[in-house]
Order: sequence, then structure tokens, then C-alpha cells
Amino acid sequence: MFEGKLNTTKVIRYIFLPRLNEIDRYATDAEEIQREVLQRLLKNGADSAWGKKYKYTHIDNYSAYAKRVPIQTYDDVKPWVERMMRGEQNVLWGNEITCFAKSSGTTSDKSKFIPVSKDALEDTHYRGGKDAVAMYLRNNPESDFFGGKGVILGGSHAPYDEYPDALIGDLSAILLEKISPLVNYLRCPSKDIALMSEWETKIEAIATSTMDVNVSNLSGVPSWMLVLVKDIMRRKGTDNLADVWPNLEVFFHGGVAFTPYREQYEQIIRSDKMHYVETYNASEGYFATQNDFADPAMLLMIDYGIFYEFIPMDQFESKHKKAIPLWKVEVGKNYAVVISTSSGLWRYMIGDTVRFTSKDPYKIVITGRTKHFINAFGEELIIDNAEKGLVKACAATGAQVKEYSAAPVFMDDNAKCRHQWMIEFSQEPDSLEQFRNVLDDTLKEVNSDYEAKRHKDIALQKVEVIVARQGLFHDWLNQKGKLGGQHKVPRLSNTREFIDELIALNKQKD
Repeated sequence: MFEGKLNTTKVIRYIFLPRLNEIDRYATDAEEIQREVLQRLLKNGADSAWGKKYKYTHIDNYSAYAKRVPIQTYDDVKPWVERMMRGEQNVLWGNEITCFAKSSGTTSDKSKFIPVSKDALEDTHYRGGKDAVAMYLRNNPESDFFGGKGVILGGSHAPYDEYPDALIGDLSAILLEKISPLVNYLRCPSKDIALMSEWETKIEAIATSTMDVNVSNLSGVPSWMLVLVKDIMRRKGTDNLADVWPNLEVFFHGGVAFTPYREQYEQIIRSDKMHYVETYNASEGYFATQNDFADPAMLLMIDYGIFYEFIPMDQFESKHKKAIPLWKVEVGKNYAVVISTSSGLWRYMIGDTVRFTSKDPYKIVITGRTKHFINAFGEELIIDNAEKGLVKACAATGAQVKEYSAAPVFMDDNAKCRHQWMIEFSQEPDSLEQFRNVLDDTLKEVNSDYEAKRHKDIALQKVEVIVARQGLFHDWLNQKGKLGGQHKVPRLSNTREFIDELIALNKQKD
């Protein structure tokens, strides 16, 4: 159906060679590159209200910057952002900002609004996408990436009466709205469909408009992309997506960990040429891309409009926590990420945690969120631990996890404390008890604090697993108006707010 096309990719790939040579410098010149980035950012921010407050013209090196500018949270910068949303310019950044990415809320806000400058669109977000393709083509010499179109699954934007001059929505929607006509030609569906706000109508429209197109690549959040491709397969009457899109060769995924979904994708895309590339992009910036199919770690992209700092997680709760620059990090340690960007975020904590696996070049794995963890009893359980536990439990019992969320049970009627997991399976385990045992044992293997608290069941009991009905998490997100796009299920929580809502909703439709 899609045969006979000239392999234009073999020609286009040569355009990326100079950029790949620049990326190769990451292994030898990282400190120099990052210091240059900081100087560019400070120069542009100097004439902003923020830059004047902190006297950027007097800052000539990293040490002076770290000493003069305090580490920021969203609550700290929110008043500045609101000024920009009302139309004021030169507030946090020297150039115009009219776009704001709506992201998941902080402890005090339901949503946060991240400024996205024209500079950041070009020097960070779009550049990240181009570099992901460049590195993918280097790893896959036989690719015909440009022989087909890309399906990009994202969110939407909508006007806010309070901020009539601002473009506000999911980052993916802003990127699609501002994308160049040339790149737009390489993707599908149409912009009108891609930016639809009602999720279920949107899925239907994307499915019907793309299922007969020659698609070579996918981009999006794994959980939501799975919904789309399964709908397409149902319409086409097949259990193999390769029957629908025989030239499909790569899925660029991000937003949530791919581990719980990999087996499901491999089952429904039965093709020898299929590849999976993890990306680390967020409303605040595009940070990293997997540059080696055999290594799950991602290459930190250090010459974009982002300067990086990191707070060791063993100091994170300290009142005197101190961030360090990229060239001072250690392999194997867990860090909270702090960024300064070409959208005017200065020493801003994004809420993610990472671990470095290499320093030449700098490569990372995402380990979780500074707030998405369970530390109710001193166990310090992070998402990385949870994912490893689920992988082993699934392998031992033939299970497949669709969605999950976990939280502590602080003390029940029998004075017992434990972690409670709500799990929606796409394939239930052969034995739920074995699944539970393997999950608990693996958490002890990968987390010594958890193991210590579980010793002889004194502080913590074995994990409890509640099997969620099919569609529970979909219904829960729908109830909150958060279907699709970049909305994600909170995996781990220190409170019972989310899991109690899930339990109540699970009982309603038993």
C-alpha cells in the first residue's frame, strides 16, 4: 500500500552531520558549554525586571550567580508569571513572552503556567525534536523516517478570559500552533484535529484521519498513545499495528516511564524494524534524549537554552540545601533538577529527580519526582524503585500493568502500616499473591531503607495490592477534566488524597 517511494531519508540524513559533530563535543567540553550557556542567559535576562532586581550586570561567573540568586519554586515565581500573563513584558526575560504551558499543579495550585518564549521554542523545544531525529538516524542507518509521516499525540489550548492576550495550553499544543509549515507537512493529523480539546472525540478523529496514512513514526505519552493505536487496530480489524502502518519504525515517548508499557507495545507492534526512543521533555524545557538503543539512559542536551544545577537528594529536606553545577555531579547519586532557561526561569526546581549513569558524556535516568515519592515511615520509596518492582512482579506472574498509584496506609484498625497499591492490569497476574510477594521482595532488594522498615514486619507490613476495575484511571482523570495530553496519573504519593478517591470510584462501579 505504501511501497515504491524514494528513500529521501538517505539524502536528508547528511544535513544532520554538522549537528551530530557538535553533540559529540558533549563528551569532552561539557563544563565550557554550560558556562557559555549561563553567560548567554544572563546577558539576555539583564534588562528584565528580574535581572535588575538581582543585578545581573554584576554577575560574571557561576559562583556569583549561585550566591546572588536564590533557588526558586513555582510559588516563588508565580507573581512574576502572572504579570507576564496580563501582558507585561521584560519581567523575567528580555524578549517577548505571550505563550504559557499549562502544567500539573503544585501543592498550592491546581495548575501552574510555565512561560514559553520564542527563544525557548527555537533553542530548546524544536531543537530537541530535531536532535532526537538526528541521533535516531545515526543509530538506524537503514531508516526511511522521512518516507512517511509522524503522528504526534498532544493536548490543546483554550482562551482564558482573565488573560486575553496570552496563548495558554498544553506545551504540545503550543508547539503545534507555532510549528513551521515545513515540519507541519511531515506530521499528521491536521492541526484542527490535533488541537481538539474533547479527548474522546479527538481520539476518534485522529484514528479515522491517520489509519490510512503512511506513518513512519509516533510521538507522545505511552499511556495515551496506546489508547489511540488500539482504537485504530480495532477499526482495522487487526491485532498488529504493523498491518496498518507497515513502515512504522520508531516511537519517541516521554512523560511517564515506558517500562510498564514496553511489553504491551511489543505485543501489538510485531515488526523487526520497530524502535523505541525515550525523551525527557517537559513544559519547562527539553532536557534529554536516549541516544543508544542498547542503553536506557538519556543524553543530557547541554547546549540548549538551559543551564543545569542539581541538589543532592540526601540534602533536599535541609533548610540549607545547596545546588551544584553539572560538572560537580557524581555518577550513581540521586539529584533534584534545578534549571535556568531562555524563558526566564532562574534557578527553578522543576520537581524531577535524576541519577547520572555517565559523565563523558553526561547521561541520566529519571528516578521520580521530589514530591511523588512515599516517605511516610522513612522508607524513601521513589518511582525508580516502584518500576523495578513492577517489572519483576509482571515477569514472574505474566501480568501487564496498565496504570497504578500507591500511597501509605498510616495505621489501620490493627495498628498495621503498609503501602497500598491500586493497579489496573491489562493482563492480570496468574497469582495475585505471588505478584504481591515479588513486588514487595524487589522493593526490599532495590531500597535498603524500605528493607529496614520491613524487617520482621515491625514498622511496615507487606504491600497491599488492590485490583482496579477496567477503565478506573480513565474515569478518574475524566472526572477531573484531565483526559489526554500531558496529564498523568500520580504514581506515588505521601498522602491518601488520590488513592482514597480511586478506591471510592472503584467501588461505585463494581
